[in-house]
Amino acid sequence: MHRHRSIGATDPEGCRGTQVTVAGEFRIAQGTGKLPVVVLMHGSSGVGAGMDPWVRHFNAMGISTFVIDGFSGRGLTMVGPNQALLGRLNFIVDIYRSLEILAKHPRVDPDRIVLMGFSRGGQAALYASLDRFHKLWNKSGAQFAAYIPFYPDCSTTYASDTEVVARPIRIFHGTPDDYNPVATCKAYLARLQDAKRDATLTEYPDSQHGFDAGLLGLSTIVVSVNAQSARNCRLREGEAGVLMNDDTKEPFTYKDACIALNPHVGGNPATAKEAQKAVSEFLQALLKLG
Repeated sequence: MHRHRSIGATDPEGCRGTQVTVAGEFRIAQGTGKLPVVVLMHGSSGVGAGMDPWVRHFNAMGISTFVIDGFSGRGLTMVGPNQALLGRLNFIVDIYRSLEILAKHPRVDPDRIVLMGFSRGGQAALYASLDRFHKLWNKSGAQFAAYIPFYPDCSTTYASDTEVVARPIRIFHGTPDDYNPVATCKAYLARLQDAKRDATLTEYPDSQHGFDAGLLGLSTIVVSVNAQSARNCRLREGEAGVLMNDDTKEPFTYKDACIALNPHVGGNPATAKEAQKAVSEFLQALLKLG
């Protein structure tokens, strides 16, 4: 178990963090010398069983994995029903700290570290690509080789958010997702592509939020009871980094009328396999695996 510190940085949402120790689990794949790594960032329910198939799959490909637990060290278990418990971008600080530790590790190839995240962690994985956040918080001297967000929330427009690092961004999402709708991600993607960034979005039909739970054979769709979704919100970064509600022109809170409850989550074994295959092929080419 490899522990690393998460420094209490000022979150763009204006909160001052306290210093905590955040843990991560590092699994070194079979192989010799310096190996590639995928850093995995969980969503609002914490590190769950759904991470396992990805870890095992990457390890079998000869890729080590580092699963960050952004909750336990902060005394959290889940934030779905109360998203205000943790600033939206705190995970980015954890992500850069893990990059710093991994880049120096004797068994890691610092040029082949990829970031992948799911839901809230997917949002962090997406916006961790922003140049300005690297300048603020990435003290590692290293860069991720690629960013792979799964069903992130793209409802927030950050200042200069098309200024991303020159690395591929590969978003995976489901058409009926009513937790983090794909529409806002498509709009952000269009802006990234207009800015000539290497970004794509792969969209799967019949794939609810968390559709990769299908890798565990799960295919039931359930309501995530009382979970808060910003699916009807349009948020924008305002003066001094304050998140503004575009409709009310007031600072955003999770008590705003645009917040909806009870989104759906559920696996789709077929599209989960398709997405896993797409990620594998992308990594095989990117990391030049044998």
